[in-house]
Amino acid sequence: MTNSTADGDHAFATPAVLRDGTRVTIRVMRPDDRDRIVAAFAKLEEGTIYTRFFSFLKEIPARALDRIAEIDFVRFAGLVATLGSGADETVIGGATYAGSIAADGKRVAEIAFTIEEDYQGQGLATRLLGELVAIARRHGIARFTAEVLARNAAMLAVFERSGLPMRRQRQDGVLHVELDLDAASS
Repeated sequence: MTNSTADGDHAFATPAVLRDGTRVTIRVMRPDDRDRIVAAFAKLEEGTIYTRFFSFLKEIPARALDRIAEIDFVRFAGLVATLGSGADETVIGGATYAGSIAADGKRVAEIAFTIEEDYQGQGLATRLLGELVAIARRHGIARFTAEVLARNAAMLAVFERSGLPMRRQRQDGVLHVELDLDAASS
């Protein structure tokens, strides 16, 4: 993981190599990513969209795109994984968290991931999660939560391999997952 300070998170970018040798850049979402994210969403298969949004959407919700301008790393954070650079840069995955204050007074954030099918199973979600954990800890977030379809074994495996203490609760085919970020770093 790249070391950066809380103040430097807006400029965060780090190279990564996927299991198959593909070189990507993981970086903070920027307002100029809007069209790249729309294009990436348009390439997703229905199953991937359903796994992420729990419904079949034809296009990414406008609110999800509007949040890119709201990145402050406390209330909202977003990372993308990209191929190429400049005008040829292509988004192949992303991860976000939306923060709030829990009933126990701690800062928590709900996380979500979307990885383009050709890059699933290559360790990208694991890398994105690791970077989000580091950023969230710098901004005082104590816990991540996620709603995951019980059949989404790949995402559940990413959480299980994270090394973070994990709790899960199942309801109607959906697992509510909590990852404790206050635990010592692994």
